[in-house]
Amino acid sequence: MADPHPPIALGALVLDTQTDRVGVVMGRVGPHLQLRPPGGGVEWDAPPDAVLTAGTLEILRAKVTEQNHRGTMRSITR
Repeated sequence: MADPHPPIALGALVLDTQTDRVGVVMGRVGPHLQLRPPGGGVEWDAPPDAVLTAGTLEILRAKVTEQNHRGTMRSITR
């Protein structure tokens, strides 16, 4: 029987549908994928069946979030 969850490449930008978070695939531990926010941060585990390849909207959302985080960090360090 074919795998219902096609492999997702390391480094791929994905959407975790359980948490509605965008993440970068960092690896796999047991049955779960390890995801990290695109701008860095704490990894979280997601079941493969809850992960979709990020579309244009999710990619844009991730870029805006990362830029907002960088702007916040700059104002904190000044």
